Amino acid sequence: MDKINITKDIRYVGVNDHKIELFEGQYHVPHGMSYNSYLVIDDLVVVVDSVDKHFATEWIDNIRLQLKGRKVDYLIINHMEPDHSGSILELVKAYPAVALVGNMMTFKMFDQFFPNNHAQHRLIVKDGEELDLEHHKFHFLTAPNVHWPEVMFTYDSYDKVLFSADAFGKFGTLDFNEDWVDEARRYYFGIVGKYGKNVLQSLIKVGTKEIKAICPLHGPVLQTGLDFYLQKYLDWASYKADTKGTLIAVSSVYGNTLNVANKLQKKLKAKGEAVEIVDLNTCDMAKAIALAFSYDKLVCASITYNADIFPSMRQFLDGLISRNYCNRRVGFIENGTWAPLASKVMQLYLERSTNIEKLSTVTIKSSVYNEADLDNLVSELIK
Repeated sequence: MDKINITKDIRYVGVNDHKIELFEGQYHVPHGMSYNSYLVIDDLVVVVDSVDKHFATEWIDNIRLQLKGRKVDYLIINHMEPDHSGSILELVKAYPAVALVGNMMTFKMFDQFFPNNHAQHRLIVKDGEELDLEHHKFHFLTAPNVHWPEVMFTYDSYDKVLFSADAFGKFGTLDFNEDWVDEARRYYFGIVGKYGKNVLQSLIKVGTKEIKAICPLHGPVLQTGLDFYLQKYLDWASYKADTKGTLIAVSSVYGNTLNVANKLQKKLKAKGEAVEIVDLNTCDMAKAIALAFSYDKLVCASITYNADIFPSMRQFLDGLISRNYCNRRVGFIENGTWAPLASKVMQLYLERSTNIEKLSTVTIKSSVYNEADLDNLVSELIK
């Protein structure tokens, strides 16, 4: 894809946000964010999705530049979250005759975000229905909770293009070139990860279609290697690991717990295990959570803190559990100078997850631990 043309009839008219620091108020986006919108020019003109309200003028200018005086006939609303719906009324002002296309829940949310609006031209569609232009036929596929309940995908059977809402999205602007997987995984498990079952159901609908391009609401248009991206989503939605190996997630204060974690990493590497350490006190938490889903094994290493676990470990485990962390093997390292309790607490947290095999615990008292316990944990992890 060049900057504008996806197919002969489909143009990119979205925007890049280089100033945003926190997406949804919690995800660090050092390379910004794209808000994607698409223009389909047929006998009638269709815009697919809007952009954040702060970019309304730029978005309308992008559309006008491509249309050269033509009018917009339809706006398809695949997702009502404000970063995608915020500029809808600006489009209505620019093109008063435009018909808004969405499902019943779309318009329920629309009237909540925009009370007393003047957008009276509405086309309410159901799952499986279509909008037939002269050449392009748009098929609407409901995709609830991917990641809001009103979400739908739109499939253009003429150009074989799937407009996938937030699915297949990633962090970063379109002018920032990087590998798709890491930031798409961080995005997926941060934004959609809890709803794997819903993602799978939506992908089953998509699987019946021939797809030549995927146009998400964030990140690049995907036009080559589509089997790879579809398989990644199937794996993530099924909570399958990307990597056979171990993530060691550490909450340490004076370095003694981190020191034992480093020794564990060294021993695992010597056995040929893929292994990575994240310091939960300093790393991006969304990245740590995504990495935990990436590996098939996890070691949680925390000090005992107020007869509990350190706050960064609590945030990490809460993040995993709220995103349906499951189907993993988990070991533990705890530290406590007088009453080590961290392993007990971490295991209680993980009782809220499903299909977690709990491995053994290495207990540190200040800086002292049993080397045989560490070797035993190594043996369990490399089984």
